[in-house]
Amino acid sequence: MSNLAISVTDLSKKYETGFAVSHANFQVPLGSVCGFVGPNGAGKTTTIRMLLGLISPTGGTGEILGTSINEPEKYLPRVGAMIEGPAFYPALSGAENLRVLATLGGFPLERVDELLEKVGLGARGKSKYKTYSLGMKQRLGIAASLLPNPQLLILDEPTNGLDPEGIQEVRALLRSLADNGTTVFVSSHLLSELEIISDHLVMLRKGDVVFAGPIQDLLAQQQPYILVQGTNPGDLEKIIEIAIADGHTGTIRAGVAHIEGPSEWAGVLNKKAFEAGITLTQLSPQLPNLEETFFEMTGDKK
Repeated sequence: MSNLAISVTDLSKKYETGFAVSHANFQVPLGSVCGFVGPNGAGKTTTIRMLLGLISPTGGTGEILGTSINEPEKYLPRVGAMIEGPAFYPALSGAENLRVLATLGGFPLERVDELLEKVGLGARGKSKYKTYSLGMKQRLGIAASLLPNPQLLILDEPTNGLDPEGIQEVRALLRSLADNGTTVFVSSHLLSELEIISDHLVMLRKGDVVFAGPIQDLLAQQQPYILVQGTNPGDLEKIIEIAIADGHTGTIRAGVAHIEGPSEWAGVLNKKAFEAGITLTQLSPQLPNLEETFFEMTGDKK
């Protein structure tokens, strides 16, 4: 038996305007949390729709839980999913909505109360869905995706609309599911959250996979960098010029110079900036994190 939950080879989806997903290759191990990231329009939702059998690929192959994506009826009973936000009956309570879905899907009704507790809605299960906040609606959507007790859970932006406490609760829930054997494939723009919970990562840029593998392998490939600011915003270009002249690369994002270089070079930069008449207000050596790596690899700027 394969130890992979998802495996795709040269998976592509082409429209008249071009490739939405182009020759994607990646694997997701069983029992892992795999983050799925990329700028808006990178092809994340298109990929998820192909994995769920909602649209057909124009090229390539894929397997979900060891079964070809050309036969979704064989694996979908073992897959839970929430894409592009949940949809429920506004006049029914959260619990009633889940009971309707459980009845239609042939799932045990006793799972409803258990899942409401698991996603933090135990106290609001009897409240009408139309009274729920956006964050509560997201949690109910996650509960619905868990009704089949899936081996693979595919979530598109599950923390959308959640406050920090809610995000932390969902993060803990997804990690707990993976620790108990459920594979979680989750797309999100909250890179700091994915970095905390993910074992693996798939990164898309304009339909192309630019990285697929263990998240620590990605971070280990990146160079340390230094965040720099001066009293005069106009000095940032001069700081970049100093860095380049000394063999380093740098970019300006949101009023801060990001310069690749080890922490010990920060002192050299400080001295050279002073000699150039620039007073620095920030000089912070950093180790690469997922967000910084994402911007470097996708070309997406803050």
